[in-house]
Amino acid sequence: MSAAGLILLAAFGVALLLFLVIRTKLQAFIALILVSYIVGLLSGMSSGEVLDAVSEGMGGTVAEVAIIIGIGAMFGEILKASGGAERLALTLMNKFGEKRVNWAMVLTGFIISIPVFLDVAFVILVPILYSLAQKTGKSLLYYGIPLLAGLAVTHSFVPPTPGPISVASLLGANIGWVILFGFLAGIPAAILAGPVFGTYIAKKIHATVPKEMMRNMAEEAKGKQYDKDLPSFRMIAGLILLPLFLILLNTFGSLLLPEESTWVSVLTFIGDPGVALTITALVTFYLLGTRRGYSKEEIQEIATKSLEPAGVIILITGAGGVFGTVLVEAGIGDVLADTMSNLNMPIIVFAFIVASAVRIAQGSATVAMVTAASLISPVIDTLGIEGPMLALLVITIASGATIASHVNDSGFWMVNRFFGLSEKDTLKSWTVMETIIALVGFSVTLVISFFIS
Repeated sequence: MSAAGLILLAAFGVALLLFLVIRTKLQAFIALILVSYIVGLLSGMSSGEVLDAVSEGMGGTVAEVAIIIGIGAMFGEILKASGGAERLALTLMNKFGEKRVNWAMVLTGFIISIPVFLDVAFVILVPILYSLAQKTGKSLLYYGIPLLAGLAVTHSFVPPTPGPISVASLLGANIGWVILFGFLAGIPAAILAGPVFGTYIAKKIHATVPKEMMRNMAEEAKGKQYDKDLPSFRMIAGLILLPLFLILLNTFGSLLLPEESTWVSVLTFIGDPGVALTITALVTFYLLGTRRGYSKEEIQEIATKSLEPAGVIILITGAGGVFGTVLVEAGIGDVLADTMSNLNMPIIVFAFIVASAVRIAQGSATVAMVTAASLISPVIDTLGIEGPMLALLVITIASGATIASHVNDSGFWMVNRFFGLSEKDTLKSWTVMETIIALVGFSVTLVISFFIS
């Protein structure tokens, strides 16, 4: 097939994927697999070659992400059940003081969303927002936007959350570098989209606690009668930071120590994301489970429950790996790389545009990340990109997949409901907040790319 034909085929594949997900409501996993079959056959690959590519793509991708996402979900679930999110919020609120509670909220969101899914963490913490709004008379957005910004940034930028882990696996990026760049891009994004934008939009839109929300949610947070029963702040913060510390120790220890050193072997093992999370999960099960009175059966039930959403993400990521492998085998990667060179478009700009387009079209950040990474991965192979630049591309794709959340995204309606906003005000607040995160994240990665490319 000609180069132009392969470009059109790639565009057709993405368009077909969007049609299946948006219009027919086909589950993203089966949509990705189906499109992979169709694109492979239309490209001229034999049926045997298509099946081999599907097997290779699924096996290679799932082998990397299944352990990390599965154990990470267990870690987050036990943290949620123990009251760790509430402890972080209450302690940081006390430390920052009443005048800077919005800064405490963005930091709470930034930390807790590393192990706990965004929507789960938000639902856990929303009673505290209600309590603050009722106590001070300020708009819910004054506290809510900073919390959401913190949650959204680490949910998209900082492993071991599923999004960046999935993209890192598809691109072959080092997780340690992804964590570092995630923090570098995420901190300014969280500040600008959180306390800075939150203070501004709260003056424009006065959101109050919705009447249909249960009143006792705010009372529970206000009373703090459960405060003494929560785990300690130091324990929660230590458990969240432990896997990040081990992974970063591996990444930078191997750079600083002699290659033949025994310590390099030790750090490489314990700093592997899967091993680091396994260690953390076991410590968490003991400290927040067994030691706090949970039975073995209750801990097992909590861990098993967490695998339901994790399984879906693992399968979608595997299907993204299949799509990327088919594109490589069909020769589309070489053609895309040539096209980018002819257009003088840096790959980091191309990655952001692709992720943004898919995100705006179909709503799901996870699907946008996986689809964009699948399209970028064959280009990476052709251009020979490696090292820290791969990690930078992960954050770029995550930035694009965060942009402009609107009515086709479940997060939009979650904020709309819990804050009692109209669709117009949700667009002015939540959608703008997500777009600020995306643009700041992309700007930071673009600047860094000039120094490491």
